[in-house]
Amino acid sequence: MQVICGQCQAKFKIPDEKIPEGKVASVPCPKCKGKITIGAPAVKKAESETSNEQYDASEKPFDFIEEEGKTALVCEQDNVIREQITSVLELMEYYITVPESARDALKKMRYHDYDLIIINESYDTPDPNANSVMIYLERLNMAIRRHIFVTMLSSRFRTMDYMMALNRSVNLIVNLTNIEDFGKILSRGLTDHQLFYRVYRDTLKKLGRL
Repeated sequence: MQVICGQCQAKFKIPDEKIPEGKVASVPCPKCKGKITIGAPAVKKAESETSNEQYDASEKPFDFIEEEGKTALVCEQDNVIREQITSVLELMEYYITVPESARDALKKMRYHDYDLIIINESYDTPDPNANSVMIYLERLNMAIRRHIFVTMLSSRFRTMDYMMALNRSVNLIVNLTNIEDFGKILSRGLTDHQLFYRVYRDTLKKLGRL
């Protein structure tokens, strides 16, 4: 669904499944902070007339994404490292979401498919092997997972260790000692990823599976 702010005329897109059925949601515009009122699409008139209650946006968080915009979820609790990462993503024109905790991250992923997820292996947990966000990503349906580029920040594994990345079910590993070069490393990883899937899709087309 396309949403246009009545004050600044900024255009955003919201997945239809995130629109509260039979209810009205009032949320602030990400740009000008003006009030945007959103109603459910394709709701029958009778249902609309009997459902006038207001919708609490905190129950089902919206992510306003500008059309053709790229989205990134940054799961890093260290303020300095997080600022370095977000500054790089801003230059790459990503719409950035920073969850407050692992639970908040899981809630946001439930309602939005991110293009890029950057997560510290120790995010909100003392045990990297019990990272709930990482476990969630490992269990995602492959049809969804292959459209998400997951970058894991680690103090244990070396940068761009693709064998270990495969073992950890992520696309790229960045060692925290190399965080100053995060932009270059991420750009290289994304380029390699796009090239791989271009070959993958071409192969599927030749086999008649796409």
